[in-house]
Amino acid sequence: MTLRIATTQPAGSADARDNGGKARALMRHAAAQHARLIHFPEGFLSGYAKEQIADWDEVDWTAVRDELGRIAQLAAELRIWVVIGSAHPLTAPHRPHNSLYVISDQGQIITRYDKRFCSNTEITRFYSPGFEPVVFDVDGYRFGCAICIEVNFPQLFAEYDRLGVDCLLLSAWPVDSIFFLKAQAHAAINNYWLSLSVPAQSANLMSSAIIGPDGSQLTSVDADTELAVTTLDRNAPEFHIALDLARPWRAEANQADIYRTRRVGDPRSADRTCI
Repeated sequence: MTLRIATTQPAGSADARDNGGKARALMRHAAAQHARLIHFPEGFLSGYAKEQIADWDEVDWTAVRDELGRIAQLAAELRIWVVIGSAHPLTAPHRPHNSLYVISDQGQIITRYDKRFCSNTEITRFYSPGFEPVVFDVDGYRFGCAICIEVNFPQLFAEYDRLGVDCLLLSAWPVDSIFFLKAQAHAAINNYWLSLSVPAQSANLMSSAIIGPDGSQLTSVDADTELAVTTLDRNAPEFHIALDLARPWRAEANQADIYRTRRVGDPRSADRTCI
């Protein structure tokens, strides 16, 4: 069983109407390439706080909701899943969440991931944090979600490994090029695919890309199309070691029983000064 997914690198703005139109154009492009899921950057629909939004009063929340509805309607028409970044408003005076909406191929918002680890500026000025991981299944493949600075918290990525994800969707607005290497490392360490979606504004640092469970870069976004598509295939021979050997072995090693049962009672082991 295989699954085609797309990642994107569009130029977002503070205009939800414009962002929504770009999202739908990319959805059509991805569907034409038989993608079953399309992935967008952090804060793309509403505009990203700090960089594009200085105050939440600037956001046209009616437009955000309307555009989200139009995206959901098109998702049903195209039979494609959509994972799109946006601020999610809460009841005043609470600040919004920094979120990823998960829209099914039936046009329903089935869940929402709220960024758990926010930057200092985000948590003190712009956002309310989330507290739960999110997983969902598409055609037998399990996905998890993470956002931007969370790349610096490996426990989140290990948690998604334990939850059995096949592919981690990482939406971001990076500020340094080392971010890409961190994403590659998480894919390789946890032996799952990783889709990285960043805005066109980050093109000088990196391209959006899909990374294999061995850490290899499978495809990256072409600047002209703002889209890249690849096929997830658990039976691909190039991923045999990562998926069939390394991942189950690391899960067993993390349980530590294989080590505890081999612990020795030897004075030469206990004495750390002997030679």
